Amino acid sequence: MSKKKINALKGTVGLSRRSLVAYLFLLPSLTGLIVFRIFPIIYTFIGSLFNVDYYKGGTSFVGFENYLNVLKDPIFWHSLKVTLIFNLVVNPVQITIALILAVLLNGSNRSIRIIRTLFLLPLGVSVTIASTIWNILLNPNEGLINSFLNFFGIPSQPFLTSPSQALWCIVLVASWCGIPYWMMFLLAGLQDIPVEYYEAAKIDGATNWQSFWYITLPLLKRALTFVVVADTTANFLLFAPVFILTRGGPQWSTNLLMYETYSNAFVYSDYPRALTLTSILLLMTLVIVLLELRVLQKEES
Repeated sequence: MSKKKINALKGTVGLSRRSLVAYLFLLPSLTGLIVFRIFPIIYTFIGSLFNVDYYKGGTSFVGFENYLNVLKDPIFWHSLKVTLIFNLVVNPVQITIALILAVLLNGSNRSIRIIRTLFLLPLGVSVTIASTIWNILLNPNEGLINSFLNFFGIPSQPFLTSPSQALWCIVLVASWCGIPYWMMFLLAGLQDIPVEYYEAAKIDGATNWQSFWYITLPLLKRALTFVVVADTTANFLLFAPVFILTRGGPQWSTNLLMYETYSNAFVYSDYPRALTLTSILLLMTLVIVLLELRVLQKEES
């Protein structure tokens, strides 16, 4: 065997050892992913194919009968409509405002760092606590926001007790929690862009808008893709604000699919229907995320 082949063989062995070490380091994360993510998804889909006999006990295989029953239910279609409206509003709002704030706060001087810290303060508050605080602020009788409106002569608003306002209150709370979080990722992407590009554009006479459109957006595409996908997933699976603030009401105006799933499982004890709704919600989220990735990656290429 020639010396060249021996060196190539040694390189291959060394590479395989390094790969093995890398996989060993990834093993705990992969184990957690399989146990806490993949297995529950498989269990959910399999469970949706069975029905429970609460009188005699036991389960029976019914195939896709649960899916057909769900698709015939007007409550499901209403919850789907509310979920789509909510996401069509909250996702663009969160991503647009997070991007604007990230651009404005992308600096290194002291004042910008202080303002940036203030905007990041909501990250230290959990969604549950934030929803509880907003529940107090939006109280139609004694809430601070209505007191503030009354001070300026504006009549009190029903907020969470109004079918026409409750969903927008959920959008407000979700945006208050989500915008600083997504801003942090976009800010990290902005700070990774070399300053030399902007200096060259400035020398060539480019305006701030031209620099943003032709430099910032293209180089921020990967971070923006992650934020769009993650934000879509988080908002389709949003639960805590609805549970704390409205419980799906009033008049089912905030009955998102995630809360409808919870109600079927833990209020009505209809576990086959809950598993079916979960499977539909996961499949719908997966399809939308794949479409987003296809569009954004196509634009990136």
